[in-house]
Amino acid sequence: MRILIANDDGYLAPGIAALVEACAGLGSVDVFAPERNASGTSNALTLHQPLSLHTAANGFRYVSGTPSDSVHLALTSGLIPKPDLVLSGINKGANMGDDTLYSGTVAAATEGYLFGVPAIAFSLVGHGWDHLDAAARVACQVIEHVLAQPPAPGPWLLNVNIPARADAEQCPWQVTRLGRRHASLPAVAQHNPRGDLFYWIGPAGEAREGGEGTDFHAVASGQVSITPLQVDMTDHQRLPAWQGWTSRR
Repeated sequence: MRILIANDDGYLAPGIAALVEACAGLGSVDVFAPERNASGTSNALTLHQPLSLHTAANGFRYVSGTPSDSVHLALTSGLIPKPDLVLSGINKGANMGDDTLYSGTVAAATEGYLFGVPAIAFSLVGHGWDHLDAAARVACQVIEHVLAQPPAPGPWLLNVNIPARADAEQCPWQVTRLGRRHASLPAVAQHNPRGDLFYWIGPAGEAREGGEGTDFHAVASGQVSITPLQVDMTDHQRLPAWQGWTSRR
């Protein structure tokens, strides 16, 4: 078993070190991660400048680019054999609902999935690294279970959100769908010391659709949320209406 691990918090983040340690007995592990925090970069690839690659003292490789760059480079450079599994995280903070469209953590896992490799993104629901050790043990349990009993053939993509609790290993698991958030809060304007005006993107809004069966509801209920994802963004429900619309030209 060969495992590729990436993240979006950067190669120095405690979350990726905890995930690597949790996978120590599962197989051979390679790490390709961004040099700096790249949260919110989604599936961006760096196309107009070269990427540099370095190796840290602990063996982690770090890339001067995005989470997707890191996984893409690992899978296409020939530097490592093709992995059997791509993991991303453990992220500091939840990646639920609309977050998945912006998340570099989910994007790193998605890049592996696009190359035909099963992939899992892990996030710790909280604003810090509280109970990261427990979350890492849950991540290991999820990995072992899905590898021993894959639910379907072919590559799959999972988004896992783990409550920041000391007893996270005792939390039940729930397979969920993505919820929805309200729109982000307003941008924040600030002046620098020279009087220039800048803006900060506002924080994410609260859950708008967080009912039973969603990732928001599961985590709020003290459960580990496991959401199967896909990359097909086609609006299948409204597709017939749009097809009829073009016929009326």
